[in-house]
Amino acid sequence: MYYVYILYSRTRNRYYVGYTHDIATRLSKHNAGATPSTRSGRPWELVYSESYTEKGAAMAREREIKNKKCRIYIEQLIAKG
Repeated sequence: MYYVYILYSRTRNRYYVGYTHDIATRLSKHNAGATPSTRSGRPWELVYSESYTEKGAAMAREREIKNKKCRIYIEQLIAKG
């Protein structure tokens, strides 16, 4: 199983979109500072996720969300989620 996830940083008031096969481990890595692009936003909290059986589908959905480049779209996903 693969997941598209959205994290939120209260520190930076920002969202981060990614995909993984293990959300708990990935969130731990983000919060440990192992990912340079999210290091400054710690702590991150998981606010949304979607599951997919195929890696390609999860990657495509992550790209779709990121290509929207719209905070409103992300916040609508979270509200519906």
